[in-house]
Amino acid sequence: MKKWGIFIIILSMYVSISCGNSNEEQDDNLFLISTQYGNITIKLYDDTPEHKKNFQKLVDEDFYDGLLFHRVIPGFMIQGGDPDSRDAQPGDKLGGGSLDYTIPAEISEKHYHKHGAVAAARRGGPSNPEKRSSATQFYIVQGRIFTDGQLDTMEIVKNNQLKNELMRAQFVAAEEQLQQYRLNNDEAGFNLKIARIREQADSLFEADNLAFKFTPDQRDVYTTFGGYPSLDGDYSVFGEVVEGMDVVEKITSEETDGNDRPLENIDMKIKKID
Repeated sequence: MKKWGIFIIILSMYVSISCGNSNEEQDDNLFLISTQYGNITIKLYDDTPEHKKNFQKLVDEDFYDGLLFHRVIPGFMIQGGDPDSRDAQPGDKLGGGSLDYTIPAEISEKHYHKHGAVAAARRGGPSNPEKRSSATQFYIVQGRIFTDGQLDTMEIVKNNQLKNELMRAQFVAAEEQLQQYRLNNDEAGFNLKIARIREQADSLFEADNLAFKFTPDQRDVYTTFGGYPSLDGDYSVFGEVVEGMDVVEKITSEETDGNDRPLENIDMKIKKID
């Protein structure tokens, strides 16, 4: 009798834990992306609320149904959500469409571009300094495995880019004074001002602790599980694939044209899993 009693207690604990995990999955906001290659289940993060709220709103409106995965790059990612892809003709160049708003960046070292990450596309360059996300376009990372040496190189490149961005902002702020040096043909004063701007940018970079560095967890994942680390810090990761990465792999193997658009349309349908 004692053995049966212990067994019943253990069984009860197991059932309780299983039910708890099931509820957590529901709370995590699961969505099903259906394609002709199979289904992809993604989970959205609670701590990227603006992206989660926007994605759920679009899904509730059936916005994504009938849109294409219009950009496919093996070893990188699959991208979709361009409203212009609906009923697009073969050969049409896609990727520039969206709605008339953007989403504020929700970039965190906690969520990075690991294999299976779901992230928001965005307009790049100086026209989008706040790194705001597209209202509709998203991508799923396939990626690949990297070495520690490659990650070291990426850190150097990213930090040089950050310093250059900071320096450009300093140049813009000092443009009127620099122009005065030019008008006065004061080469020595001009060069001295440039040197001071560089020193100030380096000082701000160090003082504000702006240096980019992969965390130990990121390094462990990128060197074993894989992903696409060069995008970290620049794009908002707001979810991950929990089932169906084999479908992502099938899609990345499809033949594409010169614009990375699959020759055969890969349309999607997205619904929330209740």
